[in-house]
Amino acid sequence: MCLAVPMRVVTIEGDVAICEIDGVRREANLMMVDAVAINDYVLIHAGFAIEKLDEDEAEETLRLMREVLAQGILPE
Repeated sequence: MCLAVPMRVVTIEGDVAICEIDGVRREANLMMVDAVAINDYVLIHAGFAIEKLDEDEAEETLRLMREVLAQGILPE
């Protein structure tokens, strides 16, 4: 199963961003997405930003992911 996580861009250096969500920071390559700026939300999969999201869409996705995790509903 593949999973992509919405994260907020904290810093950008060249094609590499540091992204954060819930205090967790990860490095992500931005070469697949155009015009990413600090504080934008991006969808991160396997170390790459694969899509830019608006804040409302990112927050709704995160809310749903947190709800699933809290209920222990994960596929095996």
